[in-house]
Amino acid sequence: MARDTKFQLGRRSFMAGGLAGASLIALHTYSARAQAGQAHLRIMETTDLHVHVYPYDYYADKPINTVGLSRAASIVNQIRAEATNAMLVDNGDFLQGNPMGDYIAYERGMAEGDMHPIIAAMNTMGFDASTLGNHEFNYGLDFLMKSVMGADFPIISANVVKELGATPTGDTTLVPPYVILDRVVTDGAGEEHPIRVGLIGFVPPQIMTWDRRHLEGNVQARDIVATAQAWVPQMKEEGADIIIALSHSGIGAAEATDGMENASVPLALVDGIDAIMTGHSHLVFPGPAFEGFAAVDSEAGTLHGKPAVMGGFWGSHLAMIDLLLERSGNEWRIMGHTSEARPISQRNEDRSVTALVEDDPEVIASVAATHQETLDYIRRPVGKTAAPLHSYFALVADDPSVQIVSIAQSWYITEMMKGTEYEDLPILSAAAPFKAGGRGGAEYYTDVPAGDVAIKNVADLYLYPNTVRAVKVTGAQVKNWLERSAGMFNQITPGEPDQVLLNPDFPSYNFDVIDGVSYEIDLSQPSKYDPKGVLINEGANRIVNLTFNGVEIDPAQNFIIATNNYRAGGGGDFPGADGSTIIFEAPDTNRDVIVRYIVEQGVINPTADGNWSFAALPETSVLFDTGPKAADYVDQLHSLAIEAAGEGPDGFARFRIAL
Repeated sequence: MARDTKFQLGRRSFMAGGLAGASLIALHTYSARAQAGQAHLRIMETTDLHVHVYPYDYYADKPINTVGLSRAASIVNQIRAEATNAMLVDNGDFLQGNPMGDYIAYERGMAEGDMHPIIAAMNTMGFDASTLGNHEFNYGLDFLMKSVMGADFPIISANVVKELGATPTGDTTLVPPYVILDRVVTDGAGEEHPIRVGLIGFVPPQIMTWDRRHLEGNVQARDIVATAQAWVPQMKEEGADIIIALSHSGIGAAEATDGMENASVPLALVDGIDAIMTGHSHLVFPGPAFEGFAAVDSEAGTLHGKPAVMGGFWGSHLAMIDLLLERSGNEWRIMGHTSEARPISQRNEDRSVTALVEDDPEVIASVAATHQETLDYIRRPVGKTAAPLHSYFALVADDPSVQIVSIAQSWYITEMMKGTEYEDLPILSAAAPFKAGGRGGAEYYTDVPAGDVAIKNVADLYLYPNTVRAVKVTGAQVKNWLERSAGMFNQITPGEPDQVLLNPDFPSYNFDVIDGVSYEIDLSQPSKYDPKGVLINEGANRIVNLTFNGVEIDPAQNFIIATNNYRAGGGGDFPGADGSTIIFEAPDTNRDVIVRYIVEQGVINPTADGNWSFAALPETSVLFDTGPKAADYVDQLHSLAIEAAGEGPDGFARFRIAL
């Protein structure tokens, strides 16, 4: 089956220097010093593009300088000029991930012969090959195959299988498992030589869980390392001089375990693989994110001594591996290597962003029409909300803007847990208000009126590009999670009027509300944790009457909490969320999940269900400052005895709450 699933491309020279102005660009050391019989080969990588062709945030509906294949394309032109011989590959996750991708999938569709905008942009740049990433499967196999048909370059993946053979080399793969490119390189003396570059692709086998509804019964996924061990010897037998792994898999543990999601480090141990292009994790390698990892040199950019790179995400970086090759007879040997990830922007000390490159006009032109169509799409309703989505009272009462996030997370994680060992565990959902005044000012609130909801409104609901996570915790950890959250409030003296409610040192994004349980917050008790999550009052119990399904929560019972990667990985120092309790890492952002939920439901009704409130404190009142527009909604707030109390500082409105 292998010969039926492999491309053999015709001979051609590498795209190299000679661009206008190239004489002003310094050659890489390998190009400058290569001698006769020695050639400098640069392999450039994009990864996790997620349809980000334009430097544009479609959720916020504004241009940005930190993303965009159109910007990375400008670096490609420069980098090609620095190297005598260069090739360009993509490491997957190109087809889904922003509203342009959703527009094509859900609105315009892909008929036979249609050109997907990301493929059009990649064709314009002259990619040599790409592998499949896990997000390529999000819209189903039919959409995927119609989309990649337009590529002027081979798209490969060795471990996604339509029919399993006795061994991987007997599989019928979904797309070709590898490609051997016949190329011509120029050596240091100006002489041309043939070289055969083998590229093999891999994707996390977890696609079978993440996209079960699309893939189950249609394809299967093999282990990455085992698949490589089977295919790479065949590539060598067929004459590949060097072999580069396009590993849409992160940099993780050094030792291989069956079914690893992040398998790039043990993949480097496979005999015959010379270099590894990695991705999936949305990080940069070489770089400090991987300091201390076993078998990883985060400065030199090597895995088990072999060169590797990871080029960020959304076009933020162009990664490259430079190889100094020496020809001996009819064989090529690697005499030296370097790794680098070059950014398209820089963040300054004042947190502003400076673009380091301009857009490539040809890439911009290739998707200009689709970009405008996407703008029309994000500004058009994708669903309706039966209740207003605002956050003016998110810190004092169960709130619709937080409720919709929790509902969407629960909906998503419930689906993801099906067929797993955690399927029967109760699912809770934790979400916090991101726009709730504070240092953001009196206008810094979510405010989406009842009626039409556009995709760009989702940015108002969820500010950050977090990804969904699920953690497994006990009932005791649920309680302490809420105790940590309740640090938002000052301790209140019973019987005294007009006490200041909110602790100004406590950020609203750490005020998690957990849906699926019911509870009260006793403000007369001291906080168990300080604003940074440090335990300060071990015996404190602000969380009272905590129940699940109407019964007092069992401290030993296991629960799943749907949350985000920041919280699950330890952000905010919440009990039960330190990275060790994660049982599921979703490939999807929380924003995408909210959009999908709204699209699927058509009409959402995120009216808060009142699962939490303050415990009664007779003859006690507190003061709470919020945005002036809160007055438009105060009459709808039936769970609180609340009234206007004049103006607060800095443009805020003040309200009095009788406890």
